Amino acid sequence: MKSIVEQSLSSTKFMPFWLDSPDAPSASPAFSGFQEVDLVVIGGGFTGLWTAILAKEANPTWSIIVLEAGRVAHGASGRPGGIISTSVMHGLANEDRVFPDDIDILERLGMENLDGFKKALADYGIDADVEWNGEMTIAVKPEHVADLKEEYELHLKHGHEVQFLDAEQTRKQLKSPMFVAGMWSQKRSGIINPAKLAWGLKAAAIKLGVQVHENSKMTELSELADGMLVRTEGGKISAPKVFLATNAWHAGQRDIKRRIIAVRDHVLATEPLSQEQLARIGWGNRQGIYDTRTQLNYMRLTADNRVIFGGSVSYHFNGDTAPKCDARADTYYSLAEAFYTTFPSLKDVRFSHAWGGPIDYSMRFSVFFRKYFSGKVVYAGGYTGFGVAGSRFGASMGLGILTNNPDPIYKLAIAIEPSGYIPPEPFRWIGAKITFAALSKVDEKGGWRRLWLNFVKVLGFPF
Repeated sequence: MKSIVEQSLSSTKFMPFWLDSPDAPSASPAFSGFQEVDLVVIGGGFTGLWTAILAKEANPTWSIIVLEAGRVAHGASGRPGGIISTSVMHGLANEDRVFPDDIDILERLGMENLDGFKKALADYGIDADVEWNGEMTIAVKPEHVADLKEEYELHLKHGHEVQFLDAEQTRKQLKSPMFVAGMWSQKRSGIINPAKLAWGLKAAAIKLGVQVHENSKMTELSELADGMLVRTEGGKISAPKVFLATNAWHAGQRDIKRRIIAVRDHVLATEPLSQEQLARIGWGNRQGIYDTRTQLNYMRLTADNRVIFGGSVSYHFNGDTAPKCDARADTYYSLAEAFYTTFPSLKDVRFSHAWGGPIDYSMRFSVFFRKYFSGKVVYAGGYTGFGVAGSRFGASMGLGILTNNPDPIYKLAIAIEPSGYIPPEPFRWIGAKITFAALSKVDEKGGWRRLWLNFVKVLGFPF
């Protein structure tokens, strides 16, 4: 296996497949000078762009500026697997864990959010290779089947259209000797090219009259008598309201850093599969897939039939969001081995791209909101890997909080209760190292690893 893995990564580009595209737009000019506007959005990823679009749709006369420290889609938004889920809470089981009294309304909000997501793609002509083929959770060990069946029953209870598949039925959808059962949600989820989505949202925002400035890092945020002052290297902006859409980056707020841990997800993209190679594994319905490994893997097909295969989460001291090891082949050896174990019939397939991306991990595994400067500033983040569609919900909910919208949904626990604290360095690094080491081997070896993960769950971490 080692020689196959090493050879498979011998000519790999260490960059996101999604960004290696002729469709990438040119950068918008950096901000300079001085302006007074109605709203400043810090961060030009999914959350920031959705915030600008939704704010402009609701308030056409508002002047809005989006400041992006780098390039649109070059942060977390251009790096995920691109699986679209209905849930705004990292899945129904997590809703049941965190906000059991609000499940029905959170499910409704998730469906309304996805409807709004779809409508925006159509209204603004955003071509992001979207496919609404559903998603599957697949059990990879017999002992995982009972938990998957329990999750299936929970989905039925709350009105989801799902199928439970035995091993034979699951392998008819996607052939792997590891797959022993599956739960297929056929509607209201799918796959998308995340970079094209981000670029499309940028174009939509600009079309609405929003100013988007790239390479414009906020250097200071300070309070004025009647609003806020945002400084960049090129100038300053005053506004009554500021929305922090920085996710894994804490935007100078220590309180955010205490509640977010920037973990590192890793992703592989194969070369395009031939029709003969694709026939070996089936996948005729092209669903997005999550498996039940404790250190889970996710997978999906691209428009040109590459397999995107992700997982193998790690943590770097102080939440480093651009570690040098992302550009080393050995960083991806364990993930490549997991790919070939999952799909042994594809051992002749090589990887064209490999990359890492930050995930804004929070204790409750979902977006949370914080107010600063007496409510003049709101932060939304902590999606924990479910931000492709969930970021639109985060933007909408955050705007309601920022503008003091009286609708009762802004009094829900998800809106007013923060995610819990995560220990500071060096304790978070030590804890993360032990936890991820346990996650990577617990299914195979058990022992102390299972005891440690149970202890971590008692502390409130939902692994």
